[in-house]
Amino acid sequence: MPKYAQTKTDNRVIVIGAGLGGLSAAMRLGAKGYAVTVLDKLDRTGGRGSSISQNGHRFDLGPTIVTVPQVFEGLWADCGRDFRADVDLRPVEPFYEVRWPDGSSFRASSDNQKMLEEVARLSPKDVPGFKRFLKDAQVRYVVGFEGMVAKPMNKLWETIKVLPSFARLRADRSIYGLAARRVKDERLRMALSFHPLFIGGDPMHVTSIYALVAHLEKTFGVHYAIGGVQAIADAMADVVRSQGGVIRQKQIVDEIVVKDGAAQAVRLDDGTQLEAPLIISNADAGYTYDHLLRNHVKRRWTPRKLSRRRWSMGLYVWYFGTKNTAGKWLDVGHHTIVNGPRYQGLLKDIFLRGRLSDDMSLYVHRPSLIDPTVAPKGDDTFYVLSPVPHLGWDNSVDWLREEPFYRAKVAAEIEKVLPGFQDHIVTETVFTPEVFRKRYLSPHGCGFSIEPRILQSAWFRPHNISEEVRGLYLVGAGTHPGAGLPGVVSSAEVVAKLVPDMSAQDTEARLAAE
Repeated sequence: MPKYAQTKTDNRVIVIGAGLGGLSAAMRLGAKGYAVTVLDKLDRTGGRGSSISQNGHRFDLGPTIVTVPQVFEGLWADCGRDFRADVDLRPVEPFYEVRWPDGSSFRASSDNQKMLEEVARLSPKDVPGFKRFLKDAQVRYVVGFEGMVAKPMNKLWETIKVLPSFARLRADRSIYGLAARRVKDERLRMALSFHPLFIGGDPMHVTSIYALVAHLEKTFGVHYAIGGVQAIADAMADVVRSQGGVIRQKQIVDEIVVKDGAAQAVRLDDGTQLEAPLIISNADAGYTYDHLLRNHVKRRWTPRKLSRRRWSMGLYVWYFGTKNTAGKWLDVGHHTIVNGPRYQGLLKDIFLRGRLSDDMSLYVHRPSLIDPTVAPKGDDTFYVLSPVPHLGWDNSVDWLREEPFYRAKVAAEIEKVLPGFQDHIVTETVFTPEVFRKRYLSPHGCGFSIEPRILQSAWFRPHNISEEVRGLYLVGAGTHPGAGLPGVVSSAEVVAKLVPDMSAQDTEARLAAE
């Protein structure tokens, strides 16, 4: 046998979690020649992007909007595949409608002239400021997205290098603060600043760099996958299997086994131990360090430090299917944001006080308008989301007691949008932060892991290559670059840049042996 064959590198990889970050990592490492095994707690792939089906209705449990399809196209291309051939992605127009209690509304779209007309309809004097905001968004996109999202930030110098640009762009100012400097109408300030809520951030405190989302929408559009994000996850799983990878569902990883400072194996809840020299955790970063590595002494991500992080908000999500309603509520589109009477005050209650308010703002998703797979013919499937405090506060919400009362309050608000909807409900289910904690093992039942504040981003976030254990890498919402579909998919691209190709490792092993 040739000498180099005896020193061939062990190419086994275990990926903990089949969320979009874990599946992206499995695809990328499979393309690099690794033998990948994915272990997932749920009964189907997708993680927070998975779905459940009841009485002919499919409920897409998590993300509903695809804003940068290029990250998926690039992922597929790097695996020698065509994303558009595997996933039916449709543009959504208008992107969404924002409504206020006074009856006014704002429709966001890809048509620049229509956007200017929408602004002028609400506040003619704010048109020049809106144009300036779009320029702000473009500059921040170049710095914050093109310059950082898919780039490893585990070395402090990489963050230090962007500080001059951050200072020039006043990254210390919040996204709401930037919007307030550009437009005077409070409705427009909300419409230009709410986007960080979709990745778990408080618009009053997350950096103005997130204005880049406006440029993402304008440039790349808003899309929806027929079959939901579940269809994307299923297509990713198909790629992994085609590469020879293995995906095992209903497998709960209870611990990452460490020896001499290096990851050696994972131990399942039934005691089974699976060995691999390289482990990628798509579990929440907080759960990875606090639970999976509970028997390993940490230097940076100690329980005390994790407890002092600011975490994203929780989510109350009501999923329901309605009978014979396809021709009703014709004014309600695919994505609708229904504002309550307060914006800043509600955000303070959620993010700073940990208080469940009587008032609320809601996101209403109606995918059955364009997706025939989501409901029986003539019926509708809805998803209504309300941001709420996470469970980490003192005297946190007792959802077992409060849920029926809160649902009644949500129903009263939805009745204004979908009159008579409760008479048509044929199936329903509710996810509270307690469900997020149990189903997704999410610290404090958070919807999006660690909040993306400026000092909890880039180098300050848990790194993609673990600071605590050799051979351990992190993907998903809790690491760099953060939550949202582009973020979690890009986290796997970062990991792929940090993990060498198998061919390179084999060459090094052969040369060392010679």
